[in-house]
Amino acid sequence: MYNELPPERQREVEEALQHDPDLASTCADLLLAQRALDGVRCEPRSHTSEAILRYSRTFLATS
Repeated sequence: MYNELPPERQREVEEALQHDPDLASTCADLLLAQRALDGVRCEPRSHTSEAILRYSRTFLATS
């Protein structure tokens, strides 16, 4: 998935994928999920951050 295997282990996995349709299908699903997650936003929208900060200020005002 992330190309972190040493070359020998990578060849073993590739061979297993060629001979095991269930494993190949699972791998394909994981690759699709990985691609989908690459596009996920990793930070909140500015509106969300502002709302949290506004809410947190209510605690400062009452202390």
